[in-house]
Parts: sequence; structure tokens; C-alpha cells
Amino acid sequence: MGTTLSTLAPNRGATKTKKRIGRGRGSGTGKTSGRGMKGQKARTGHHGAIKGFEGGQMPLQRRLPKRGFKNLFRVEAFAINVGLLASVFDGSEVVDVDAMRKVGLVPKRAEVIKVLGEGTLDKKLVVRAHRFSKSATEKLQAAGGAAEVIAAAPTAESASE
Repeated sequence: MGTTLSTLAPNRGATKTKKRIGRGRGSGTGKTSGRGMKGQKARTGHHGAIKGFEGGQMPLQRRLPKRGFKNLFRVEAFAINVGLLASVFDGSEVVDVDAMRKVGLVPKRAEVIKVLGEGTLDKKLVVRAHRFSKSATEKLQAAGGAAEVIAAAPTAESASE
């Protein structure tokens, strides 16, 4: 006789019977239902270790005072050295933000670029950036170039005001 729909069953060991908790001592999970004796872990609402939880004691991060603040309007300047600019550019063209992005010196997300004076400069470079350090301006002018300050691109917050 062949297999019929009424005789179909899952393979041996493929299914497990549901653990019926709290159904008498003989079941093995009666009385305390597998939660052990009394205590915090035996109560409802316990969800294991939570980050910073100290057993009901006031956690360290709440015991310590708050300090300082974070300025939401701060714009972080991306720093680049004149020595790096001299190694990449030959001095025939004007070095502006687009030129620096094109050669991969400045990431797209950088809103403000600051040129710093580290490294040697032996080429006549005309650099256009948002900010310059004092030493960078001196090195550019000593080499016969120029440091031209440009205005930062307006952000979404300042454009809406």
C-alpha cells in the first residue's frame, strides 16, 4: 500500500514537542517553571543584563555629574599641509577646492578646508581655501605664490534663516 495524505508524518527527530511549563512536579518544570528559586531573574519583566545595569543600584553614568556641552553649529575644518599641495600640484594652475577634490586630497563631505604650514614649498602656488594658518600664508608668499581666502559654502541651517 502506498503513502496517502492521512499517513504523512515528519521525519523522525525533525520535530520537538512543546515544553509545557508549570504542569506539576512530575513534568520536571512544575512549581517554579524552570526559573529556579526566588530573586530578580525569577520575576516577570527581567530581560537579562542591560548595559550599565548594576542590580538596582544607581548606575555609574547617572551618579557622575554632567559636564560641558557640544556645539551643534560647529563646523570641523579639514586640514591639509602646503608640503602635500606642493608634491601634488606643479604650480601652473590655481589650487582651489575643486582641484583638491579632483586629485583626491579632500573628501566630498569636507565643508571647510584649512591649509596648514607643514612641509617644504618650492613652487609658486596660488591656493584658494577657506582658512590658512599663519605659517602656511608665510610659506606661500615666500615662494612667490598667494593665499586667497574664499567664503564657506552656506549650510542648510544658514540658508533657511
